Amino acid sequence: MEFKNLLIKTGDGVATLTVNRPEALNALNCELLKELECALYGLELDAAVKVVVLTGAGEKAFVAGADIREMAEMNSYQGHAFAQQGQRVMLLMEKMTKPVIAAVNGFALGGGLELALACDFIYASQKAKLGFPEVTLGILPGFGGTQNLSRLIGPNKANELIFTGKMLTADKACAWGIVNEVFAPEELLAKTMETAAGIARVGGLGVSYAKDAIANGLNMSKVDGFRYEASLFGVLFATEDQKEGMAAFLEKRKPVFKGN
Repeated sequence: MEFKNLLIKTGDGVATLTVNRPEALNALNCELLKELECALYGLELDAAVKVVVLTGAGEKAFVAGADIREMAEMNSYQGHAFAQQGQRVMLLMEKMTKPVIAAVNGFALGGGLELALACDFIYASQKAKLGFPEVTLGILPGFGGTQNLSRLIGPNKANELIFTGKMLTADKACAWGIVNEVFAPEELLAKTMETAAGIARVGGLGVSYAKDAIANGLNMSKVDGFRYEASLFGVLFATEDQKEGMAAFLEKRKPVFKGN
C-alpha cells in the first residue's frame, strides 16, 4: 500500500517509519492516523522486520501535535471518536511484538509526545522540545498521554507538565526520565539506528517476550508479575532460538537466530 503521509524504509531487520507531513510540522490528522494504523499492522506482520524506528520528516518536528485545524471543527462526538482513533494507534504500538524506538528530532508536542511515549523508548535531538500544550487549547491529552506519562515518571511530574502546558528541553526531558538519551541533531538517527541494529541481531523471540513481560507485568502485582515472567521464560526453552543461542555461547560463535 502507498501512503500519502508516511515513508517506510527497511533493511537488515530494521524498518524506519517516517511521519512525512512537514508542511504541517507532521501534525496528526484522521488520515495520517489511519495510515499509521495500517503501516504498523504491516510491519508487525513482516517477518523480516525485527525493530521499528519512528521519526519525523524535516528538522523542525517529530510530530508537532494533533491537527488543530481539523480539531477546531469537531463536536463532542467527533472529539471522542478522534481520541479513540489516536488511542488505537498508541495501543497498537505498545502491543506490537517488535520494539519501537522514537527518534525525536524536533517538536514532540501533544499527540506527538503521546506517539513517542507509546514507543518502547525515546532518543532525542538536542534541539527537541517536548510537552503537552493541550490545556492552553481548552482540552487535555487525548491519545493516552495522561495515562502513559504518569506511569512513566509518576503523577507529580506528569501533573506539572500537563497542568502547565509548558515545554521541556531534551536535556530536561532526559533528566525527568522521559527521554533515554540526547544526541546532537546530526547524530540522532545514526545513533538510533545503531541501537536498533543491535537489537535486531539478538534473539527476536527473547526481545518480544521481554517486551510482553514488562508491559503486562506493570498491570499486575509483583508476585503475579514474577509468575508471568517465569511462564514466558519457560516457554522460550521450547524454541529453536534458545537452543541456538546457548549452543552458540558454548561453542564460542555468533548465534544465527531464526525467530522460532
